[in-house]
Amino acid sequence: MVSDTLFPLDDPEPPANPATADERRQVYTDGACSGNPGPGGWGWVIPNGGGWASGAENPSTNQRMELQAVLHAVSNLEGPLEIISDSTYVVNCFKDKWWIGWERRGWKNSQKKDVANQDLWKPLVAAYKQADVTFTWVKGHAGNEWNEIADQLAVDAAANGGSDGEIRS
Repeated sequence: MVSDTLFPLDDPEPPANPATADERRQVYTDGACSGNPGPGGWGWVIPNGGGWASGAENPSTNQRMELQAVLHAVSNLEGPLEIISDSTYVVNCFKDKWWIGWERRGWKNSQKKDVANQDLWKPLVAAYKQADVTFTWVKGHAGNEWNEIADQLAVDAAANGGSDGEIRS
């Protein structure tokens, strides 16, 4: 039995055997938009030749592209993952468990308004529930090599369409 103080009753059960940090594949994700709304792009990359993908949506918003990058990675990559993102919007949703309240309130936020981008949040939350995923925030545009590569993939995708979601190595 899991302690209610560690995992409140309305939270999902933790993974039976959560992976250690060393066992997780790190995936850097980012989204970009030229104008907000405007042509948008997303990208993710696994360091050291582990693969990458990118895609585009027009029109879009930066938040949608941040979400799409994570959704694509979590939906298409196996094994324990550590999603590393410069988006507090994405990271805090899972670290602070906003999604639990959204589901409980019928996808309304704390102000009783519809949660934005439900078409992306709902499948992302569903994928998250089925996967072993952690989220880590990294400061954007601060010299982190892999965050900068994910950003460049997203910017290029916004301008040129990206890899159309095809995973490449």
